[in-house]
Amino acid sequence: MWNLLWPMLMVVGANTVYNICAKSTPEKLNSFAALTINYGVAAALSLLLFFVTTGGEKNLIQEIGKTNWAPVVMGLSVVGLELGYILIYRAGWKVSVASLVANLALACILVLVGVLWYKEVLTGHQILGIGACVVGILLISR
Repeated sequence: MWNLLWPMLMVVGANTVYNICAKSTPEKLNSFAALTINYGVAAALSLLLFFVTTGGEKNLIQEIGKTNWAPVVMGLSVVGLELGYILIYRAGWKVSVASLVANLALACILVLVGVLWYKEVLTGHQILGIGACVVGILLISR
């Protein structure tokens, strides 16, 4: 059970801090300068954690050679995600609403991606959940 719970708690906790930081990014700071700082910190921490978790036994260059398209495209999507959140908050969205609307819409889209791309089965509960998400988006966005 803990193996299922702790990653979810990490995502929720990190996403909470992330949205607070996105909302708190100074308006006078160029968005891309903010992203450069974000990625500099993230790269340094990732590099440190790579060496800590491998005990220095693995070669980073060899690890990079094992990659495919996914980490590269994920990096591109993270720029869009982070820039999007900074711009959402600068446009005036409330922190209590913006992330909720974005994540409800994301949940609906990922159900469709799961069905169409990964051949997951769409259940009646999921259909009801999508309906509830759409109604929630409409209610909270007014």
